[in-house]
Amino acid sequence: MRASAARLVLLVLPSVVTLAALSATVATALAAQERTIREATTERVLEVASSLADLPEVREAVTGATGAGSSTDLADAADLADATAVLQPIAELVGEAAGVYYVVITDDEGVRITHPLASERGVQVETANASVLAGETFVGTEVGASGPSLRAKVPVRGSDGTPIGMVAVGVLESQIAGELDEAVGALLPWAIGALVVATLASSILTAAVERRFRRLDVIAAEHAQMRRTTTALREQSHEFSTRLHVIHGLLSRGDADEARGYIEEIASVRRPLGAGDDGARDDQPVLAAMIPTVRAELHEIGARVRFDLDIDDDIDEGVVSVVSNLCRNAAEAGAANVICELGRRGSRIVGSVDDDGPGVEPRVARRIFTPGYSSKTDATGLGRGLGLDVVRRIVTARSGSVEVGRSALGGARFAFELEAAR
Repeated sequence: MRASAARLVLLVLPSVVTLAALSATVATALAAQERTIREATTERVLEVASSLADLPEVREAVTGATGAGSSTDLADAADLADATAVLQPIAELVGEAAGVYYVVITDDEGVRITHPLASERGVQVETANASVLAGETFVGTEVGASGPSLRAKVPVRGSDGTPIGMVAVGVLESQIAGELDEAVGALLPWAIGALVVATLASSILTAAVERRFRRLDVIAAEHAQMRRTTTALREQSHEFSTRLHVIHGLLSRGDADEARGYIEEIASVRRPLGAGDDGARDDQPVLAAMIPTVRAELHEIGARVRFDLDIDDDIDEGVVSVVSNLCRNAAEAGAANVICELGRRGSRIVGSVDDDGPGVEPRVARRIFTPGYSSKTDATGLGRGLGLDVVRRIVTARSGSVEVGRSALGGARFAFELEAAR
């Protein structure tokens, strides 16, 4: 009886020890993962908010809005319309480039000049902002119109240094929690599998733990990729701010030709190649400009693109971004031939991008639209996988969707639809 009990203990003890060790390891890894994600997000929102608050265009527009209302008679959306027209495009562009959920700029009473939702513009922010409007910087989690978010608030100062408004940049806590949930989902099968193997036989346990540690190495590599992506976004934010200053300086001196040349250089604008052979008309300048630019960019990578158009109106920059990112993604994935179809169905733009590349494996299809994910080797160390995340955010913001499947060409097919610009 005692021998049987001893054997039972010897059989169960390795599993118990393994479970305890695995539990401690998982808890430590998750705590470190959450801390790193939160620290990186905090640095990013603070950097974006500070850079925007220092832009001359932001200061000038907010200065012009300071007289629109008072503490007893707050300004509304109509009072702030001129400032919104200047600042909303800047806020949206910076928000997309930096990968944040929202960029809000207010006047000296905390009334929103910009916001992703038009209904929130001209409305005073719900959270306390007295200290920020008094000149202090705030970083923390608050609950606003979009829900709980990790946000940074930086005062906008006038020419005399007096606070005249603020810039608030935030990332939803649900997004941070989603990244942590993905880490939990990756670790959970490992922990359960190790426990089962340890219960069955201690001899199998060692090999199983080694396999699971390899999985941890993969998670660590993905985490390192996330850090590089965050660093790249921060560097792009700095670079974007610098370029804005250069363009502003050239335009202020009246050097329009030099400004145009500088923009063409940094944006890699290319001359049309075979323009006019894909159906774009003279009254579709944006569409006509996009086609040769995308074709030239793909040609540089080593791919060809054909456009099948069935659209009477011109397109806007959002559709250009979706099409160019999907076509570039196909070429960078190894496709030699790309077909882009674009049309209009009522009030919605519909389109697809087919390629003859390697396609997308079903097991990773749901992950390819996450920030930083890429199946391509990142030789630069600066992070890749941002294009499909930009596509997802654009179509989602315009009540649309994007799906990935198998193309008749043998590669991947990305089908999308979104509301047409009004």
